[in-house]
Amino acid sequence: MGHRGEDAPLLLLLLSLFASCHGRIVKVPAGPLVRVESTEVVIPCNVSQYEGPSEQNFDWEFSRISAPDSRFVQVVSTWDPWFTSQEYKDRVDGKEITLRRNSNNSVELVIGNIRPADQGMYRCTTPSTDSVVQGNYNAVVEVKVIADGLTVGRSTARSTSTWNLSEGDAFQLRCSASTNSSEHTHLHVSWEFRNGFAWQEILSLTHEGKFQPGSEYNERYISGDVRLDAMANDIYRLSVSQALPTDEGAYRCRVSEWVKGADASWQKIQEKAVDITNVVVQPTALGVFITKSNVSVTEGDSLDLTCNFTTDRSGIFQAEVRWYFSESPDSTMAEAQVLLSADRDSVVSDSTLISLSHVDRSSYHLLVRDVSTEDSGYYYCQATLWVPQHNGSWHKVAERTSVPVTVEVLALEPTYHVFLNATKTPKYAEDPTELECRITEAQNTETNVRFTVSWYYRLPMRSDEVVKDELLATMDADWTLVVGDRSKQRAQNGEIIFSKPTVDTFRLRIQWTSEADRGDYYCVISSWSRQRNNSWIKIKDVASVPVSILWSTQDYMLTVEAVKLKPFFMAGHTFEMTCKVSSQNIKTPRYSVLITAEKHLNDRSTPNGTTRIISLNQDSVVRREDWTDQERVDGVVLEKVQENEFRYRMYQTQISDAGLYRCVVTAWSPGGGGMWREAVNGLSNPIQIDFQTSGPVFNVSVESHKTTVYRGELVKLDCIISIAGTVLSPDDMSFDVSWFAMHSIAMDRDPVFLASLDRKGIVTQAKRNGSSDVSLERISPMEFRLRIHGCEDQDFGNHYCLVTPWVRSTAGIWQQEMEVKSKPILVTVKMDVLNAFKFPLLIGIGLSTIIGLLSCLIGYCSSRWCCKKEVQETRRERRRLMSMEMD
Repeated sequence: MGHRGEDAPLLLLLLSLFASCHGRIVKVPAGPLVRVESTEVVIPCNVSQYEGPSEQNFDWEFSRISAPDSRFVQVVSTWDPWFTSQEYKDRVDGKEITLRRNSNNSVELVIGNIRPADQGMYRCTTPSTDSVVQGNYNAVVEVKVIADGLTVGRSTARSTSTWNLSEGDAFQLRCSASTNSSEHTHLHVSWEFRNGFAWQEILSLTHEGKFQPGSEYNERYISGDVRLDAMANDIYRLSVSQALPTDEGAYRCRVSEWVKGADASWQKIQEKAVDITNVVVQPTALGVFITKSNVSVTEGDSLDLTCNFTTDRSGIFQAEVRWYFSESPDSTMAEAQVLLSADRDSVVSDSTLISLSHVDRSSYHLLVRDVSTEDSGYYYCQATLWVPQHNGSWHKVAERTSVPVTVEVLALEPTYHVFLNATKTPKYAEDPTELECRITEAQNTETNVRFTVSWYYRLPMRSDEVVKDELLATMDADWTLVVGDRSKQRAQNGEIIFSKPTVDTFRLRIQWTSEADRGDYYCVISSWSRQRNNSWIKIKDVASVPVSILWSTQDYMLTVEAVKLKPFFMAGHTFEMTCKVSSQNIKTPRYSVLITAEKHLNDRSTPNGTTRIISLNQDSVVRREDWTDQERVDGVVLEKVQENEFRYRMYQTQISDAGLYRCVVTAWSPGGGGMWREAVNGLSNPIQIDFQTSGPVFNVSVESHKTTVYRGELVKLDCIISIAGTVLSPDDMSFDVSWFAMHSIAMDRDPVFLASLDRKGIVTQAKRNGSSDVSLERISPMEFRLRIHGCEDQDFGNHYCLVTPWVRSTAGIWQQEMEVKSKPILVTVKMDVLNAFKFPLLIGIGLSTIIGLLSCLIGYCSSRWCCKKEVQETRRERRRLMSMEMD
């Protein structure tokens, strides 16, 4: 604590010193300020490091140096309108002397036309707005007024106001500038140019003795094209060695006078300008033309063109000539092709077939040898004039392009004829077709001519219909084959072949002609000419006379006859029949045979009643179709007896084989690529198998002790088989039993297979979706029971059984009898309302009881422990009332 008290005076001293160093500061330029009489003078004044409002006020006062008392006279103020003295009131009211505020803390004293009497001391004062008086509140600057000694004028060497020049000419402009100022001043001379509204600087000689080019003339100054010379007698000369069209306009000389101030900086004290002349630059006249207008040249000859140009320019110049070629008259020069060029040194670019020669000063000759049709087009000539500059470079003064000349090269078209011949024509479908397209009587077919072919197909139509031609194939100039969409796939498979066996022959071969190939064919021979760049251009197309490819067609005919070899046989014997085939209008046919049987409609394996048994294709490959009897896998045989005769055998016939048997025959003819094509189908007469027997007759019925059940109960359905006629031992009988259900009353739905039990005792069940299940068992030799466990709604419907009896003959062979179907029985499934609602009702009562007891328990606990409050009664004192008499 003691140390802090001792340091307090020292801290106050430092703060006072800091405040004195950072008080108000008023600044004006360092003097003296040298200014020229009758010019505008601007004296700035600013204040900093002040307190109070941001906008400060300023007072200006003046004192003449020659006055004995050096009294300051009030001139103008920013805040006091009565501040100006009577001496300056007229000049201030007339705006000759004004104050111009630049910012809140800066103003400028502006004297519009300074007089020699205005030479003296000027003081700028700022009224105090600080809480403590610190710093300086005014500043003084001396202004020195000198007489105008600057003289600027035009040189008498050229006094005309307009100067006409030709493009590329040199010209010089002179300006005189001098000063007799009493002060040490420097002159700044600038040459300026105007071709519009604004003046732009050309070249200046600054007050520091440096040359300063304008932004647009920097390159010309560096190259020496534009320069400024200081000559004797205060003459400043602008020299332009090469007049350009952009140099046309007005020129003036602008001179400013500079003096070095007290701070060693240069200050401009006055400026004068004088107009020198107007320069008009006449462009160089140049005309370019080609001596010929329209030229026709035969292919192989030479093309001769001459380009001439005329100009009004004299003196030294050089010409540059370019020849252009274009296929279109509307093309621009950028799109045109440059053929040859000769530069200003007469150096010609190299070319093999094109030459360019310089005939005289204004003529250039173009020669194109061995012209071709690709040389047809439009030819231009472009001439450019160059003039030399003093630094050795060249300047382009004019450039023109001639009117295009049309050149047509007449091609030497070859003459030839085209002959189309059918060397092979089909008599039947799938026969080969061969066409030869030959060039005959060819002339003017030198080595630069090449022939290609295009093949076309034309569909034969009625006379009133439009003929449509389809491109089969065409050749490019390089003999590349391009196949059309119609024949592309067949050409890739080798079914259609395009070839060129000789120089003048082209061939089209269809290996296997189909009905779709009937029509007219013709060829088009195209001639191509080789160009100088080794490209090919088409000259001519010649088409042949169409050739028709047609053949007589008749409808295919096929007859099939089935013959039963054994007129009568019994079950267990072999059934045999033959199929004889005859055909017409089919080339080298082959036959495929299919044996079918039409059985009774109760055969489940064939819903439409027709069974495909066995087949033999056109390559004699046998295949069993729908023959599914596993015990008679080899029980059917189909073989080819002769080329048009086939035999069918069926061993160990069963009674279930009864029905109508037919031969389905398909005739095949050879197709393309070794393939077979289907021609026609035929169906034989039916052969019936009907067994005459007096054997047993089986009947089937379905019984149930209960057909109306509730959900979840058991249903028993019995399939009972009875026999009439011949009495058989149970050992000589066996049955295949199948159960079906239709889930409707009207029997209008497809039956659903439930389960089956074959004669070997194997049970097969269908896959079920619900929770119910079925079982099938044999309860006696003639009775079979189906049980449905846990019935559901989906078990509702008609149920029936289908029985296939098997009887063993005296020879010990099992014979399959006809299937027997029982009458359906309706099973109804009901819902037990009491049982359905029993468990939900019990669950609801139990949950309600539990929730009620839990609510009572929660209420009791809450009232017992959570909501209990101890109420303390206020004890009252019992006092007797005082008697009135005692009161």
